[in-house]
Amino acid sequence: MATTATPATGITAASATRGRFVWHELMTGDPAAAEKFYKEVIGWGSTQSMNMEGIDYKMFTMGEIPVAGLMGFTPDAADRHVPPNWLAYIEVPDADATIAQVQQLGGAVLVPAMTVKSVGRFAILKDPQGAVFGVLTSEQPLGDEQDPAPLTYSWHELATPDLSGAISFYEQIFGWKKQSEFDMGPDMGVYHMFGRDRFTYGGMMKLPPEVPAPYWLHYVYVKDSADAAAERATKAGAKVVMGPMDVPGGDRVAILTDPQGAFFAVHSKTQK
Repeated sequence: MATTATPATGITAASATRGRFVWHELMTGDPAAAEKFYKEVIGWGSTQSMNMEGIDYKMFTMGEIPVAGLMGFTPDAADRHVPPNWLAYIEVPDADATIAQVQQLGGAVLVPAMTVKSVGRFAILKDPQGAVFGVLTSEQPLGDEQDPAPLTYSWHELATPDLSGAISFYEQIFGWKKQSEFDMGPDMGVYHMFGRDRFTYGGMMKLPPEVPAPYWLHYVYVKDSADAAAERATKAGAKVVMGPMDVPGGDRVAILTDPQGAFFAVHSKTQK
């Protein structure tokens, strides 16, 4: 894995970047097919390759800037029968200290911490309710935080069986704060939006009863429209799970599974 912008040296400097989503990564059984699919659907550019601890790792690009990673299943993931999935990495000042804190709060380690030269130190973890996420302490300083741009990730959504517990857990781990909320009705309850400073990163909600396990879902901001991206995706073999539909604020989203079965979402902003 790699970072588009990577964590600052020194705990004081790095603390200012704590809680930022800094990288997204797809693990899949058919990387070549996934590469073709996401280039067509999202509009990402040619991939860049790197050798990461013996793994053939590729990076989707926006121009010359890497924006997301792509890899096949590691032997450990294959042994654990991990399904194709997108994973987000979140910046922390000290990966090892964060791992210890996650365990103290009831979470677990899925992939122990490791260091990759020029990238940083990272681990893959599970929250107390079972949702999976990554943490990263990058080797190089992060750039200034910006609003999401087209072809980057604009929203991150957690569905969990224990909303209040998840909110408390992630606030303690990443320093996220409640930005706002809205009521989705008696069945779904409150949608809790979180972030830091002026940036809203995403939302947390109660896990629907028909969904078997908690999950993080990550939304890519497409240049044209969620509707057009969903149409491209279905023509390329994806399945629509929900949408395209309006969301509060007038934007459009669609939730899909790619041809290998990985969940992802697309987001387009209202043109003004």
